[in-house]
Amino acid sequence: MDPLSDVLSLLKPHNYMSAGFDAGGEWSIQFPESRDSIKCGAVVSGQCWLSVGGVADAVHLGTGDCFLLPYGRPFRLASDLTLSSVEAVTVFSAARNGGIAVHKGGGDCFLVSSRFALTGNHASVLLGMLPPIVHIRKDSDQSVLRWPVELMMRELRERQPGGFLLVQHLAHMMLIEALRLHLAGGLQGGVGWLFALADKQMGAAINAMHENPARHWTLQTLAERAGMSRSTFALKFKQTVGKSPMEYLTRWRMLVAGDRLENSSDPVSAIALSLGYDSESAFSTAFKRVMGCSPRQYGHSGRTALSSESPLASPLVRRALSESPA
Repeated sequence: MDPLSDVLSLLKPHNYMSAGFDAGGEWSIQFPESRDSIKCGAVVSGQCWLSVGGVADAVHLGTGDCFLLPYGRPFRLASDLTLSSVEAVTVFSAARNGGIAVHKGGGDCFLVSSRFALTGNHASVLLGMLPPIVHIRKDSDQSVLRWPVELMMRELRERQPGGFLLVQHLAHMMLIEALRLHLAGGLQGGVGWLFALADKQMGAAINAMHENPARHWTLQTLAERAGMSRSTFALKFKQTVGKSPMEYLTRWRMLVAGDRLENSSDPVSAIALSLGYDSESAFSTAFKRVMGCSPRQYGHSGRTALSSESPLASPLVRRALSESPA
């Protein structure tokens, strides 16, 4: 897979609610904090204001605009930010199982939105790369998102067999397309693997490491993939990603190993070999340095946590399911 697919697969974003919102007249709704989650929304028609806790400037959303809120901060949607707000749960209680919440008769502003809980570990691997608000408003960008947004709107309006599963898939499409468009914007000035993917040379090196993490990569072979001299590549990678190429490679290997320790019955020796380590002891030393505990401790804690939960919901997801759907 490609690096973005790799990371999303490890984080396992679980769409636990999608809903439509149809507002009329003057309105203002306050949404609660929802930690370790990503909110993805799109304005189908009309316009409104978005204000996020801890962010100084509000964002005006017009028809076709899409937004991501990566940190689960409290936020407000309103026709006018000077109005007093009502709590989201009072408006969306009728749409807890999906569907459309109508507020003040509807007709002036229509949104569709989804919220994702990150059920995998290390949410900061993705969330640490994103600003508090990702606002996508270019006409060319909107056209890419229009199809999944319009189809989701139809599914929410017209309950049909298989609709729940289809909405889940459409929500994931919206999330990935929004992240792609944010990435395509260039992300100038940011530091991290996501920003580096926007650079053709750095992206080539990161893709190579993700495609074959077990290979005995050297600074020279990675520089060749990037089409650069070794010294220039090492300097640019550190400036763009925030880590040296070897540090990034080790970190990625350990994240993959952690996922396998939690979700498979593979022995540590097999995981070590599959990730390019000649001995279990060398792998264990690297794992403990990066992850803070031994592979066996990590695998045991993960399986213990899983055995005490339902098959579908971690404590994070169970908490999320009890909150406002939007």
